[in-house]
Amino acid sequence: MLTSALKTNKSTFTFLEFFAGSGLVTYALKNHFKAVWANDIDEKKATIYTANHGNKYFQLGDISNIQGNDLPEVDLAWASFPCQDLSLAGLSAGINGQRSGMVWEWLRVLDEMSDKPSLLVAENVEGLISSNKGDHYRVLHEALRIRGYKVGAIMLDAARWVPQSRPRIFVIALKREIMIPDELVSEEPTWLHTKAIAKVGVTLEDWVWWNMPVPPSRKSSLSDIIEWEAPCDHNQISERNISLINDRHLDKFLTGEVVVAPGYKRTRNGKQVLELRFDGIAGCLRTPGGGSSRQYLVINHNGKVQTRLLTVRETARLMGAPETYKLPGTYNDGYKAMGDAVSAPVAKYLAKHLLVKLAIVASNYALEGAYNNVRGTLKPII
Repeated sequence: MLTSALKTNKSTFTFLEFFAGSGLVTYALKNHFKAVWANDIDEKKATIYTANHGNKYFQLGDISNIQGNDLPEVDLAWASFPCQDLSLAGLSAGINGQRSGMVWEWLRVLDEMSDKPSLLVAENVEGLISSNKGDHYRVLHEALRIRGYKVGAIMLDAARWVPQSRPRIFVIALKREIMIPDELVSEEPTWLHTKAIAKVGVTLEDWVWWNMPVPPSRKSSLSDIIEWEAPCDHNQISERNISLINDRHLDKFLTGEVVVAPGYKRTRNGKQVLELRFDGIAGCLRTPGGGSSRQYLVINHNGKVQTRLLTVRETARLMGAPETYKLPGTYNDGYKAMGDAVSAPVAKYLAKHLLVKLAIVASNYALEGAYNNVRGTLKPII
């Protein structure tokens, strides 16, 4: 019977990773999808990617020079396209900006493939949905829809898995003709949909309310990932940083109520301050473009309050990378690679509970189509 040939092995699927960065998506998806091609333009991130995954299939260079007809047929194409023009910290040029506009190169490459993947994922910051009243997302949604996909966006915050606040939008597209199992969709917004997503979704054609089970509560806290023996700032620098903390927050350390808290330097009412959070999670990692983008730790260690920057290994832990994940290069190289990456536990959860199930359905649909085509060409024996 045909059903005996249907694909059920969850480790046999393949994918292309565009804007691959340091390779955390490849790491996260490895139990379900095998990367057969990956690309990034950043040489320093490429060094980290190849140190962990090898350079057999990695292609360093500008996506503008990639030709879709040179790429292998795969089940999934993943693109964590640049976020700078969609980020609240950026210039808000939007999805047609010079950097975030690279998403159109991704679609151009897919158009050039002889057989587009049945399943697509595009990942970016919340501004993709929330900025410009959702119009940036609407443009991307329509671009995917006219290419024959039904599409939905979800928000996953890394804080559900690791002690870092990192909300990200995942746009998931499946070829329109493929039926989606009931368990993977809802008739209305779920825990995966913010108010901004819900507001945009109800206005769009070929929209899908994706659904997955709610993950268990996170057990780890920021204090669990700290390298306690890492050197702190010299006394003069620590004292300067501590002077930027308001008295009420500083008292939490002096009384022993708090032993570690993360924070960013900001300017408030013309005055520089070090703003801390006390919920046991780090703020969203950023790339180290300047002093305000560097996340500090304030630590009460052995009765002394000191400050320092996050270590590179701590940033990797906050992204869910294993201790064995190699981070060659300078401090800034490693910090940038992690600050630009996709949280590994988030991608792993998405792959396990949604993407691989969609890939199975898509694969079976293709096999059924091939079977019916062959059966239609057979002549009856008389």
